[in-house]
Amino acid sequence: MDDTQIIQMDATQLSKAILSSEITSLEAVAVFIKHIHEVNPIINAVVEERFIEAIEEAKEYDNLLKNGQKLGPLHGVPISIKESLHVMGLKTTGGLEHRQDLIAIEDAAVVKKLKAAGAIILGKTNTPALCFCQETDNKLYGRTNNPWDISMSAGGSSGGEGALLAVGGAAVGIGSDVGGSIRFPAHFNGVIGFKPGKDQISTDGHFPSIQHELQARMLTIGPMGKSVQDMRLLYEILSNSNVHTQKLKDFKLEILPGNSGYPLSNETVDLLNQLEYFLEKSFPTKRVVPPYFKGSALIWQEIMSINGSKLVEDEAFNNDRSGVYTSFFKEKLTQRTSVHPYLSRAIIGAKMFKPSRKRVQEIITIIEQGDEMLETYLDNRLLIFPVYHETALPHGKVFKEIFSMRKTYLQFMPYVAYANVWGLPSLTIPIGESNNGLPISIQIMSKSGNEDAIFRLAKLIEKKYRGFKIAPMPNLK
Repeated sequence: MDDTQIIQMDATQLSKAILSSEITSLEAVAVFIKHIHEVNPIINAVVEERFIEAIEEAKEYDNLLKNGQKLGPLHGVPISIKESLHVMGLKTTGGLEHRQDLIAIEDAAVVKKLKAAGAIILGKTNTPALCFCQETDNKLYGRTNNPWDISMSAGGSSGGEGALLAVGGAAVGIGSDVGGSIRFPAHFNGVIGFKPGKDQISTDGHFPSIQHELQARMLTIGPMGKSVQDMRLLYEILSNSNVHTQKLKDFKLEILPGNSGYPLSNETVDLLNQLEYFLEKSFPTKRVVPPYFKGSALIWQEIMSINGSKLVEDEAFNNDRSGVYTSFFKEKLTQRTSVHPYLSRAIIGAKMFKPSRKRVQEIITIIEQGDEMLETYLDNRLLIFPVYHETALPHGKVFKEIFSMRKTYLQFMPYVAYANVWGLPSLTIPIGESNNGLPISIQIMSKSGNEDAIFRLAKLIEKKYRGFKIAPMPNLK
């Protein structure tokens, strides 16, 4: 088995190969480490590595296997982890310079489960500062580039994961999502990502943590990778639940119309039309705008702006008395502050859009009513949305679209905000490419409990359409 075959394998395939002695864990880990050394100088995805430890663990796991001992379904499989999750012995910085010496003394809850399942962690991947943006760039580690075109954004906040997995830098990876943070990078980099529903997976050990209950319902941790079967496997490991079997024929499929009143590229519209034509042959399918869709982007922004993001500001300016406004304008003039302008501008926006106490109570009421209605509405429905109005955009443009003081997020965030606000599981899968060769994905969502139906539909789409392809990385040729 050559190196190219190994880096193209997903976690499920690699686990089977290791358990059948077709390849050793040590061989697999060595191949991925070599590949990361080749690609990371170009994409800047891995910001901290534990290659020596990974090699020693691989040797240990190979010896266990020789003695008939299997740790779990990921025995000896090399994976990557988003920087925002604690991994014992590694730093959790949030991309902040003043945290660059802070080393985690305990694993995040999901990391403990992954290790118990036999996974070997290769390293941690880049994020925006404090995960507070949909583009991956920070003052400590710098910018992550999209491997399909390094002049393009890798998305965020799990942008390092998306970029690394797109080039086959790990068998599978872990991201987190509070505002499209798994789905943006999955879409931009052409990988598969799964944002679980609210309260399905522990967020203990994620930095920054979430304090308000409305924000907590929007944040979740989930897998990113190369196949739908891996998304199911990782979800079952992380959630400690066996996904109960469902019959896809019992579900109605509702695809968001291409003319729903929000921006959408012609290429994405065409792909949605093709998908509808394919699905309607086997399932009841129609174009529908689901309940509460149109107000979700506003509610998302207001929830993210509760308390004016004071906790994020306090962490960002922990050692800086200048404050967010001084830092923002100083950075524009000198580029010499310790806080990335994406973060300082996002904090200023949160202050401007901060909801009043009365409005927060109104949002709570809307959420309670919406939860009750969608619990019934999504009982036998799967929703299909775009992820973003376009493919990956040049560095900086996504930030300008979402964080404009003119509230343009109301145009560009509804597609991803819906699953966060309503706490829905959502799987992102590539179905095509644009004329300039960049991946285009869709997301499939429903209510918690319908994960099996989501995975089943995604596997049909994966088989019929593009699915995951390794980015060509022309710079390496």
